[in-house]
Amino acid sequence: MRRDAPAPPPGDPSMRSEVTVVFDARRTVDLSVDVEPSVQAAAAARDWFDSAWEMLGCEPLRPSGKVLLLDKILGVADALGYDTLSGDAKESREFAEQAALALGKARIVVDLPGLMVGH
Repeated sequence: MRRDAPAPPPGDPSMRSEVTVVFDARRTVDLSVDVEPSVQAAAAARDWFDSAWEMLGCEPLRPSGKVLLLDKILGVADALGYDTLSGDAKESREFAEQAALALGKARIVVDLPGLMVGH
């Protein structure tokens, strides 16, 4: 059993998740959402990133052409852009909720310049 994060109290399936998207040294978006993690919600969130990746016309980041979930999170954040994630409450909340559900983590940092997603 992994002990990365404390389990929610019994009867409280919700989780607060803080999602930070770093665009560059001067532009960062901090998002905070409450989600109810489950196996089904995680699968639906992965499907959401698959669909968003296709709809936004994202390209693979790796020369091998393999596209992992973390690559999709990076690509979707980049395609949505700073203006959308900082100014459109609906889009930014949806992105943060889907990232939190897909990864099941309370703290997520999407570092676009560093091409990494940390949690």
